[in-house]
Amino acid sequence: MQYRQGMSRLGYHLPNFTYPGSTPADLFDVVVAQATEAEAAGFDRVTLMDHFYQLPQLGRHDEPMMECYTLLGALAQRTGSVQLSAMVTGNTYRNPMVLAKEVTTLDHVSGGRATLGIGAGWYQLEHEAFGIEFGTFTDRFEKLEEALQIIIPMLRGETVTFSGNHYLAVDAVNSPAPLGRIPIMIGGGGERKTLRMVAQYADESNLVGVRTTAEVRHKLEVLDGHCQALGRDRSEIAVTVTLGCCIAPTMEDAVADLRTMGRAKGWSDEVIEATRSAMVFGDPDTVGEKLTAFAEVGIDGFGLSLAANGHLPGRLTLLGEVATKVLA
Repeated sequence: MQYRQGMSRLGYHLPNFTYPGSTPADLFDVVVAQATEAEAAGFDRVTLMDHFYQLPQLGRHDEPMMECYTLLGALAQRTGSVQLSAMVTGNTYRNPMVLAKEVTTLDHVSGGRATLGIGAGWYQLEHEAFGIEFGTFTDRFEKLEEALQIIIPMLRGETVTFSGNHYLAVDAVNSPAPLGRIPIMIGGGGERKTLRMVAQYADESNLVGVRTTAEVRHKLEVLDGHCQALGRDRSEIAVTVTLGCCIAPTMEDAVADLRTMGRAKGWSDEVIEATRSAMVFGDPDTVGEKLTAFAEVGIDGFGLSLAANGHLPGRLTLLGEVATKVLA
């Protein structure tokens, strides 16, 4: 496994704000506790979902969901070394010039720790509920490519004038400039559009929703092909994989953790079992074996979530110990 300087190797992703026994007033403190434990456990990036509703695979749409960039700015004041990013920004939710300013501000308030994670956007219910134009699949990817042509130059200190089908920029200035070079991470695994944009614009490809090592291997081959077609050096692009995990000292503890979270969310036994099957699940040895299999495919790192039990003290530390050994 190759590790590229300046890129995340081990990220902790927070996709869930439903915590058994906690009230809404407790949410921020529980999130801070996870971010600081992740930092102490050797994770080098903390990421948040950029959504307004909880996702269907994780719970009801009306479960708690905190706004991404506001929360990242707050976490910048409670952490000291981890990179901070959305996993990933929904491009449709913000004007690209405003987004460039938000990410730059995050870079300043964090002391140079911002990453721009971005994707085309996909959750139709959020768009309809909040009055945000959803458009067609083609529209959203056209918007993403136009946005990248505006945001990236702005993050590199350039004044941008751009006229496209979806966005207009007239001498757009981003001052102050970022403290350093903000990495661009594009999330998703679409082979025709997303991975081609990774090859053309990004520093990092984050693969989401892959379930097997064979899928990852295939995505890497597709990315290689796009890089060859565009004349891009593939070694310039880091590839990370986001995986949902549930780790505990014993298999029995992991099962109990997941069932406790499932009861808090009102899940049936069938949903709990389906959730388990979709995770890297179990005791340290089992989780380590599964992560090792992914690492050996040739990726550069992981984004790992603990939606079921990351709020329990010590679980993140355990995951960090296991994942650090895998990546050693």
